Amino acid sequence: MGSTEDLDYPQIIVQYSNGFLISKVMFTACELGVFDLLESGKPLSSDAIAAHLGASAIGMERLLDACVGLKLLTVEMTQEGALYRNTEISNVYLTKSSPKSQYHIMMYYSNTVYLCWQYLTDAVREGRNQYERAFGISSKDPFGAMYRSDEEMLKFMAGQNSVWSICGRDVLAAFDLSPFTQIYDLGGGGGALARECVSLYPNSTVTIYDLPEVVQVAKEQFVSPEERQITFHEGDFFNDSIPKAELYILSKILHDWDDDKCKQLLAKVYKACKPGGGVLLVESLLNEDKSGPVETQLYSMNMLVQTEGKERTAAEYSKLLEAAGFGVIQVKRTGKLYDAVLGRK
Repeated sequence: MGSTEDLDYPQIIVQYSNGFLISKVMFTACELGVFDLLESGKPLSSDAIAAHLGASAIGMERLLDACVGLKLLTVEMTQEGALYRNTEISNVYLTKSSPKSQYHIMMYYSNTVYLCWQYLTDAVREGRNQYERAFGISSKDPFGAMYRSDEEMLKFMAGQNSVWSICGRDVLAAFDLSPFTQIYDLGGGGGALARECVSLYPNSTVTIYDLPEVVQVAKEQFVSPEERQITFHEGDFFNDSIPKAELYILSKILHDWDDDKCKQLLAKVYKACKPGGGVLLVESLLNEDKSGPVETQLYSMNMLVQTEGKERTAAEYSKLLEAAGFGVIQVKRTGKLYDAVLGRK
């Protein structure tokens, strides 16, 4: 039997070990405003960038070089020295002004999610979320913890809007939803998915059903009164009644809860749903043998540290829908981060 000295050090272990470092480089560059400063296309030296952003010259140079290595920036060597500029991917996804900006979800991961993930070992041992350790607040109400301040609520809602700016149309176009004109988006938050829905299906109206404090922020920050096809309903859909509608959208809702809570909610949705109507589940689906995708497996770990739920397979979601009474169930994998499951009444 050969010794370990005979083996090459596995590159995959290096990559996985560096994962935390890689993400923090990107998050830090976003937070400091590096990509926003370079958005104009004019290349700048590290000293100029440091001066603009109020950072140290030595620290900024290392950050910029790491971003070059990650292909988030490019560098050109001139007689005056190194000049840095954004790559196309940074201009599209990492600048605040871009319609497809992921800045807000990056900041939410950097400043909130990472704090919970410090206690992943405890979460695995205990099988519950880690808000008590991370923030010193009760973990019994995950969304009470998640919305523990107006600032945190706003960060979360802006982050979710970022996600739907790049994934929303894929899940809404997975099935032809044009027959449904009266739609309720349960837990619709900041309204980005509702906005994509009325854009794709102009004959539809979408009512965002969410907690009163969430609705207030959505009206003030995200959805203008001119967007007349989008309306709001304040309430807690677990404890309050659900109005009748033709279609209910549950985007990234069921993954927050255990099976019993999911069955409870879906039973209420089924009862309220008009005959011939349906429910659209938008979730990241695991393979049936749970061998992947790796992004979904990681999301499921995040559900462990932040919520009471988990990611599921298409068969598991279908079983939940069937238990609530929904009949014809269709599944569409989009090839993107989130997939679609449609159940009909």
